[in-house]
Amino acid sequence: MTPDTKSEIVQALESSKQQLNSAAAGLSHQGDASPEAGRWSALGCVEHVALVEERFLGFLEKAEKMDSPSVDKQKESDLLARVTSRANRVQAPEIVHPSGRHPDLAHALDHFNAVRAKTIRFAEERQADLYHLSVDHPRFGVMNGAELLLVIAGHARRHADQIVEVKETLTKA
Repeated sequence: MTPDTKSEIVQALESSKQQLNSAAAGLSHQGDASPEAGRWSALGCVEHVALVEERFLGFLEKAEKMDSPSVDKQKESDLLARVTSRANRVQAPEIVHPSGRHPDLAHALDHFNAVRAKTIRFAEERQADLYHLSVDHPRFGVMNGAELLLVIAGHARRHADQIVEVKETLTKA
């Protein structure tokens, strides 16, 4: 999916929000259970997603505005596929590792949902200049605002899939 309009970007953000919340549903009593040593719990995944999203939203809010828009639909599609793929594990920077900021999964989800509401509001309010914004992503390099919003949406989807894997592991145990 490559969004052509703001509403498609907002839909991607809303859809990934729903996917993350759905993945975590029913885990309230096991939210902090890790499937194995060195793997994040659902609580850890949600905390991480919210931390990353807050950082990226900060990048967008401070982004420089380019005179001419940078639109590359193939790059958008490639980024979304790359971010959502769980084929390769990616080591997150220490600054966005979960560290027990929330007492339980419900609080972590509340925080994530509040951050996502801000992200969606940003996407709606800045629709006219998303392609004019320039940010430097620590892993993917220079990108426009629409591309970074897709990375945000895809990142939540990636960890929603991870939470589903955690659930499956915990129910088999």
